[in-house]
Amino acid sequence: MAACVAWITVAPVKGMALEQRTEVQLESYGVRENRRFHVIAEDGRLMNGKQLGELQQVTPIWDEGDRTLVLRFPDGSVAEGTVEMDGPVTTIFYGREVEGRVVRGPWSDALTAFVGRDLRLVQAVVPGDAVDRGPASVTVLSTGSLEAMRTAAGIQEPLDPRRFRMLFGIDGVGPHEEDSWLGRQVRIGNASVALGGNVGRCIVTSRHPETGVRNLSTLDVLAEYRAEVETTERLPFGVWGRVSEPGVVRLGDAVELA
Repeated sequence: MAACVAWITVAPVKGMALEQRTEVQLESYGVRENRRFHVIAEDGRLMNGKQLGELQQVTPIWDEGDRTLVLRFPDGSVAEGTVEMDGPVTTIFYGREVEGRVVRGPWSDALTAFVGRDLRLVQAVVPGDAVDRGPASVTVLSTGSLEAMRTAAGIQEPLDPRRFRMLFGIDGVGPHEEDSWLGRQVRIGNASVALGGNVGRCIVTSRHPETGVRNLSTLDVLAEYRAEVETTERLPFGVWGRVSEPGVVRLGDAVELA
């Protein structure tokens, strides 16, 4: 079977529930709607699923065109409205400064009430800036790699790919074949991506993608079965790269090495 796009997921708000997409427009900075917002604590520190797994229970719906944001909470309550900006704030993303604006409206209070600690919702000034590895970054994981981890973990049920929060899933390649694409140009749909490194995994992957509860020791599994892998980041699972040619990517589109 030829390699093709198996899934597309974006996170309008970093750390919250993923949105399944049938297509995305890859721009020079990545997908505009991806990680458009993030959450900070009262002291300005970035907060995500590492510290607050329950954020994955919150479903965001973001309309970039009319600037409306809806947050749906597991009890059925909703915080919604048109996004307006308040004061500037700088958030540190893994050693990198990201300029943002605090969002004025009901969302921060609703999140604070939900998790039981003071939180503020922030929108990055520049689209793509609030993605972990910076603007233009794209993440890729094969279904073959998911199956390899399932086997290594000794579990029967398929692994939910949402656990790993990747932009693109790829069918039709062998386990971890995407690792061999590093340093290469890959055509994904109508776009091209220069793959540059492995995605090192964190505690977020151990959490159930809907409840946020830790229910699988993914890091222990990776540490054991991928211990001898040459990697650019610790505990590798999937790869990342930067957009070299913008274009539309749809489910089922071909994935080919250039």
